[in-house]
Amino acid sequence: MFPRGLLQEYASALSLIARIIDIFCVLAGGALAFYWRFGHFNFPSDYQVALLISALLTLIVFSTSGIYTSWRGKRWLHQARIVTMVWLSVVIIMILVAFLTKTSTLFSRQWMAMWTGTAWALLLAFRLSFYKLLQVMRERGWNHKRIIIVGTGELAQSIARNIRESSWTGLDIVAFFDDDACAVTREIDGIDVKCGVSDLHRIVARNRINEVWLALPLKEEDRMKEILQNLRHSTVNIRFVPGIFGFRLFNHSITEVAGLPVIDLNASPMVGVNRFIKELEDRVLASLILIVISPLLLLISVVVKLSSRGPVLFKQMRHGWDGKPIKVYKFRTMLVHEEDRGQVTQACKGDMRITRLGAFLRKSSLDELPQFFNVLQGRMSIVGPRPHAIAHNDQYKDQIDAYMMRHKVKPGITGWAQINGWRGETDTLDKMKRRIEFDLYYIENWTLWLDIKIIFLSMFNGFVHRNAY
Repeated sequence: MFPRGLLQEYASALSLIARIIDIFCVLAGGALAFYWRFGHFNFPSDYQVALLISALLTLIVFSTSGIYTSWRGKRWLHQARIVTMVWLSVVIIMILVAFLTKTSTLFSRQWMAMWTGTAWALLLAFRLSFYKLLQVMRERGWNHKRIIIVGTGELAQSIARNIRESSWTGLDIVAFFDDDACAVTREIDGIDVKCGVSDLHRIVARNRINEVWLALPLKEEDRMKEILQNLRHSTVNIRFVPGIFGFRLFNHSITEVAGLPVIDLNASPMVGVNRFIKELEDRVLASLILIVISPLLLLISVVVKLSSRGPVLFKQMRHGWDGKPIKVYKFRTMLVHEEDRGQVTQACKGDMRITRLGAFLRKSSLDELPQFFNVLQGRMSIVGPRPHAIAHNDQYKDQIDAYMMRHKVKPGITGWAQINGWRGETDTLDKMKRRIEFDLYYIENWTLWLDIKIIFLSMFNGFVHRNAY
């Protein structure tokens, strides 16, 4: 029988083995793709260099992504998303290197596509196999961690419920500790409640405890210091679970600023690798789309100019990333008119200001096409919360909680709200609230694959909709 802490004892070795297997998966994927494409393994020197560079990039990019930290408590799909994004980052960097060095013509595009897919499948297969192995080990009582939760409040009980509902994490709650609560109750959901926090270090040693989780209110600073002092001679892992999750959080994490640990409550997800991937996605796709639709842009420009008096483009100031004002382009769909200063009247059904051509452009979202130039300028993204007029932001920011959090990312031409039917006129507060809920969901759950999904679905139900007028 394996010892309970088998993987804990050899965590460093396993991390090294995982790195080696990842590099092997990438190289094996390239070799298999080469054989399927050319029928032999006699790699030309250019292909050998490409494989070598891919191995180095895999080692660097994978290591800096946090992919080799403990996956305990994280679901398989979460792991798969991270692996997918990191591998795509390596592929994108490889393509950029080939483009910048003007060597892209030396390689078979079919081989590159097959390599990307094969290596991705091998990387996922390795992690799925390891994930299933851990599940089997934990079901048999191997590789478990014994933990104590200090505190018995709502937060502590919520932690316990989540852990017990996720037995695959291999976390066993031995007891709650709370000097105040143990005088009232001896058990919570079948888990013992014990007194004697001052003797915690002896209990930790006696019961082979791996971790102590502090589930205490932020105001209990003195109590936490006392517990840390009590455990100062123990090597047990101590984790603090702050009671902040009643707030609506975005990209919450712990970062280091000037050597100090800082808890991010609301932060943009577009930092580091995420920002690079998002920028690359926007610039590449916008360039390709503009090339494809350039004849259509020219045709619409001519028709708009001939159909009514006024400029071809309508330009309006809206809020962009971090709430900074940006100028957004659209094809003009209304008759030229003046509005009172600071007032923006939303288009509504039967609006007499909309031209006949404009009604068609708005219904089909063709009026939004010039915004791909905004994307190239770096003002907008292809996918993101739709930018609202500044007057509407001023109106709703005090009526809807977390309204301005939608500006944690760049505004988009299409978005999660739009493909779910929340586009067009928002003539009631409830409609705007529903749109904001979808925008905030997008920000909290952003991935490259979510962007691709939204772009794909927008072709069918994001651009043409009955609410667009």
